Amino acid sequence: MRIANQQELDLVEISPNADPPVCKVMDYKKFLYEQKKRDKALKSKATKVVIKEIRFGPQTDDHDYQFKKKHAEKFLKEGAKLKAFVFFKGRSIIFKEQGQILLLRLAQDLEELGKVEQMPRLEGKRMTMFITPKK
Repeated sequence: MRIANQQELDLVEISPNADPPVCKVMDYKKFLYEQKKRDKALKSKATKVVIKEIRFGPQTDDHDYQFKKKHAEKFLKEGAKLKAFVFFKGRSIIFKEQGQILLLRLAQDLEELGKVEQMPRLEGKRMTMFITPKK
């Protein structure tokens, strides 16, 4: 502590469990600043998961399906997760099987680009399915 006081710096305990405890003479504020900078740099390098959504109706036509499938392929190639869902409005909930067939067809068409994370599941008025890109 005397050495730290002479140099007008702080005595920082590095390893308290060691015998004897390991301490270091340094500027504590500067140490905290550099540690925050390191943490921020690591955080910026971490990959952020982007989820893109594609919406279908239970009666989606083949041309519309192909158009949306192209967008889905583009999203998966960019590395984004894909959330495909069929939205049932009004009495169209009676076409649940058609919605499931549509989502399973999409999963089969995108098999080489991504894998199904969650199979089609009905939640209220929408049937959702998640597809993650292959590395």
